[in-house]
Amino acid sequence: MSSTGQQPLKTASIADIKISRGTGGETHQIAEGDTPVLTTAHGIPVADDQNSLKAGERGPTLIEDGHFREKIFHFDHERIPERVVHARGYGAHGFFEPYRSLSDITAADLFQRAGEKTEVFVRFSTVAGNKGSPDLARDVRGFAVKFYTKEGNWDLVGNNIPVFFIQDAIKFPDLIHAAKQEPDRGFPQAQTAHDNFWDFISLTPEAMNMALWIMSDRTIPRSFRFMEGFGVHTFRLVNADGASTFVKFHWKPKLGLQSKVWNEAVKTNGADPDFHRRDLWDAIQAGDFPEWELGLQLFDDSFADEFPFDVLDATKIIPEELVPVQIVGRLVLDRVVDNFFAETEQVAFMTQNVVPGIDFTNDPLLQGRNFSYLDTQLKRLGGPNFSHIPVNAPRCPFAHFQQDGHMAMRNPVGRANYEPNSWGPAGGPRESPQKGFQTFPEDMTGVKRRVRAELFADHYSQARQFYISQTEPEQTHIKDAFVFELSKVETPEIRGRMVAHLLNVDKALAEKVADGLGLSPLPKPADPARPVITDLPASPALSIVKNGPKSFKGRKLGVLVTDGSDAKLLKALTKAIDAEGGLVELIAPKVGGVKLSDGEATPAKQKVNGGPSVLYDAVAILASADGCKLLMNEATARDFVADAFAHAKFIAFAPSAKPLLDKAGVEPDDGVFELTGAGDVKTFIAALGELRLWDREKTVHTV
Repeated sequence: MSSTGQQPLKTASIADIKISRGTGGETHQIAEGDTPVLTTAHGIPVADDQNSLKAGERGPTLIEDGHFREKIFHFDHERIPERVVHARGYGAHGFFEPYRSLSDITAADLFQRAGEKTEVFVRFSTVAGNKGSPDLARDVRGFAVKFYTKEGNWDLVGNNIPVFFIQDAIKFPDLIHAAKQEPDRGFPQAQTAHDNFWDFISLTPEAMNMALWIMSDRTIPRSFRFMEGFGVHTFRLVNADGASTFVKFHWKPKLGLQSKVWNEAVKTNGADPDFHRRDLWDAIQAGDFPEWELGLQLFDDSFADEFPFDVLDATKIIPEELVPVQIVGRLVLDRVVDNFFAETEQVAFMTQNVVPGIDFTNDPLLQGRNFSYLDTQLKRLGGPNFSHIPVNAPRCPFAHFQQDGHMAMRNPVGRANYEPNSWGPAGGPRESPQKGFQTFPEDMTGVKRRVRAELFADHYSQARQFYISQTEPEQTHIKDAFVFELSKVETPEIRGRMVAHLLNVDKALAEKVADGLGLSPLPKPADPARPVITDLPASPALSIVKNGPKSFKGRKLGVLVTDGSDAKLLKALTKAIDAEGGLVELIAPKVGGVKLSDGEATPAKQKVNGGPSVLYDAVAILASADGCKLLMNEATARDFVADAFAHAKFIAFAPSAKPLLDKAGVEPDDGVFELTGAGDVKTFIAALGELRLWDREKTVHTV
């Protein structure tokens, strides 16, 4: 029992579970014929462009790897001045607060005292788009947290998806080059629906798990407030006695998970390309502070040794049902930035920034990121002194001998700018074996080779597990996303290769995608490097729908009103939504507002042709009889209703507004509620906790 009276956190051990291990080998692709030999920029032939140099197949990346260093160095410096990736971002200030002391598993100062708040800065972002791209592009979202701890800055630089495309950082430039706009034509922007991306993915089997994730609704989140965050990699926690525990970091949104559907996302980008950043700004300014809980998956060496996938492989997860996520604290964002450029644009996150008590593993993708990020900041922020920028500066005391350089704001005081020196206290800071960061003394053996561990070669089993873990509507959305993206691919061979991979994931999915593409006959399944494990159980934690909200808290109801709208009904609806912790926004023929049935002048937030239903989580149409006649001739008003219905949203309407629903082609179902009094309002509000009526997709196709 801990000193706080709570049970200590549980570290998963292989003794707790039964796991079967698969077997298999590796495959290699070799250039033939007249294909030129790949070289470095200095003409040195490259033997292996797929793997960084490591000390043993599961060992750390070696700094002598000149090819990797050159490749990452050039990639980090090829954009001026915008970030190469994560260019489109939005940030806010807040705090982290642990629920209990974690001194039993880590010496990290921020985890020692329950209830003690640590200042944080969080930046959310899209990955592939440039700064001017829209918020709701189908894309991975960055979720980066800078903790200003008493022992220095810790940067937990993650995403809203727990896996990644590649296993080794040497492939990162290739991935991003393929995902970005094609270099000869400069498009498409902020999307992956083009030949280069899918050509790369179809030739990179290790990306198949991520391919399923990015074609899911995870990549079109409703807003930052309703998405998870993940540290992606396996890290170590080290306690004061030097004992190590493996850890994976999770951020769980207090409001539950929620995403858009594709047609809705496309229209949202047109109506409000700043939808996500506006949502975060508005919530914080209204005092509705976004909140996440930090969860840890903890496990030991015996679990890592027997788990059928390698815990150093960033393309894999550890299912939460196997190693439960233990909630240890909360993250609250309670202050917007004072200046976007000074803070959100200039903040520099680096995975190598860890504090005593947190350490790395030999994950080759993490090792490469640790090496790469310093170059990135040097190029983007103009010099080595980017830590002098206030948003990047530690909040704790710090001392070093670094001096001069571009934009130096401070220099060492006194004559000593080197160490060791004999000047005593005036000679400046000294290292401290007692307080300083101690790297976990992991045993290392192995031959220096460009290679990956054997278990890294299973590329399909977890992709299959992710797919079977989705609800039927979510599976349909994944199928539709593959069909849409691959329909934009002009090269038939690339489409065929992707379907060949999908046959190893789920035959029914592959057949549906092939049918949507008009691809016949089916190709042969791709040859897996290791046998696909087909009996992995479904993981409910991987479904957005199964982890959605229980109420309408934090969501927005759009109410379409006109002159003469029922004031009493609007008041009852507003009061009920407010009690749920939601927000009501009025849309009217004119933004100046309307006169309700009681004669009261009420301003609107949106004009009807600028406030489409895609901006709202549910809608109500309270038009008066005369107002309804006017709206029936307004195309955007008809779209307001028709889109809400097509996107499976819950709809309420006053009896006087029924002709507008008829004009929009809406046939009432279990998700459409007529409001004749307070009792109907209560029934409508009770339904909103589900957010959408997914059964409607069986009759109204939503993508």
